[in-house]
Amino acid sequence: MAQNVTLADIYISANCIDIEDWTDSDAAKKQRTLNVAERTLTVTYPKYTIPDAAVYEFANVLAIIFNDTNRLATHGLTSFSVDKVGSFNFKDNRVGSPNGDLARFIPQTSRDLIGAENGVKLGSRRVGWTVL
Repeated sequence: MAQNVTLADIYISANCIDIEDWTDSDAAKKQRTLNVAERTLTVTYPKYTIPDAAVYEFANVLAIIFNDTNRLATHGLTSFSVDKVGSFNFKDNRVGSPNGDLARFIPQTSRDLIGAENGVKLGSRRVGWTVL
């Protein structure tokens, strides 16, 4: 189901604390963020109904993660100054890109909303196989 940017704006404005990165995004970026949030939640929790509110909560988190400053940090930029001459500093060891496993950024609020919708409790820890 394609998410509605207008409804997301209303929800995020009323229910999320840190919304500046979301509100600073244009409509096209908001739609892309909603699409990625919904797809990630659907793939991560394929057996469950995903409520719109869970998508909106996650989309707001993704807007923060993919804001201009954090995006530059993933490319190794540590500082930037503007004077008569621009100055950029880059890290030797770059931080891994957030484009990898986006499921690790799903907030507990989204998990709680999915859990409430489906009558289950979803924690942040996943069960996985270990090799000895």
